[in-house]
Amino acid sequence: MEMSLNGRVALVTGGSRGIGRAISLSLAKAGADIAINFRRDDKAAEEVAAEVRKLGRRAEVYAASVDDSDQAAALVAAVLKDFGSISILINNAGIASRGQTVADTDPAELERVVRVHALAPHRLSQLVLPAMREEERGDIIMISSVATLSNGPNGAPYNMGKAAMEALALTLAKEERKNGIRTNIVSPSLTVTEMGTRLVKARSGADIHDLDATSPFGRVSVPEDVAAAVLFFVSNANPYCNGQKLNVDGGGA
Repeated sequence: MEMSLNGRVALVTGGSRGIGRAISLSLAKAGADIAINFRRDDKAAEEVAAEVRKLGRRAEVYAASVDDSDQAAALVAAVLKDFGSISILINNAGIASRGQTVADTDPAELERVVRVHALAPHRLSQLVLPAMREEERGDIIMISSVATLSNGPNGAPYNMGKAAMEALALTLAKEERKNGIRTNIVSPSLTVTEMGTRLVKARSGADIHDLDATSPFGRVSVPEDVAAAVLFFVSNANPYCNGQKLNVDGGGA
């Protein structure tokens, strides 16, 4: 089955780099027009937009910190003004926590990480729902993490934020299916991104590709692996999956 997204508009938060970039390009290749949200790196966002346009699709870039409620509202309003619709929302923007124990975590860090990973997707979903309900089909995807499977030490802010994001997805899946909206979760393992590379370096001093030999299929996951899962969920290849979580981890350790 051809995974066609012709005529659809996707808003991808954190869409300028890493997993967000791969998702933006994957959805564009399938025919969607792309609204690329970024926080700081306007050059990277414009580069992704240029790649989308080379694929024959429309792309616009939008600077906004999605954890700021007013900026989130302005973002959605701008996308709707420019494109006229949003039928796909990818809640991808994320940040890492600093690797402290619960006892040593700065409360401000906890609040910021949970705000980015949970409160921002709640607000953005809330903002897009009125327009999305008018579409023949809507899709909301939460980019979570396999961290919620183990809830390892020294990562409570991140673990908590992603767990709350998943709870939001499962709630939305039940609330909005009557409106033709599917909400699903894609949970990557360690992925070759700027964040993933920094994380491995900070924890072990190693290069992320030093882990290839001990990873499933002989390599660490790449952003395109995650994008493939997203494309399936939002395309016509998925008529019935809703409220599901797909772990993109090669089958685990």
